[in-house]
Amino acid sequence: MRAKEFIVERTGKHHEHHASVHTSAAVARDPGGYYPNYHQLRTGLALAMSDGSNNKLDIDHESWMGPYWTQHPYTEVEHNMFKQVKKSIPTEYHDRVAFHKSKEPEDTQKTSPVAKPKKNKYGI
Repeated sequence: MRAKEFIVERTGKHHEHHASVHTSAAVARDPGGYYPNYHQLRTGLALAMSDGSNNKLDIDHESWMGPYWTQHPYTEVEHNMFKQVKKSIPTEYHDRVAFHKSKEPEDTQKTSPVAKPKKNKYGI
């Protein structure tokens, strides 16, 4: 058998012999075709929530980061490094959270509910 007899990618069509063994096959992408990996991620999350019925899912179709990569500088120096890079490389850049020192949320429990271990007469 020659390769040209089984390689049909040059036509961009699914060969009928290959299609006959599939139970189903589909292709999908985001409407603009710009962010295939992100679209695949969100589709996978929605798929995990689905039950096979025809009901629309109650899911936010976009996360807080949207189709962007995220950067999480730990120090102010690292934050300034990111700002320096965005001046050097053409980048669409948005600060979702302005740089600040990390803070505990107000609802975080700050005291331990576990009693301190008691020491014996030897201090152990």
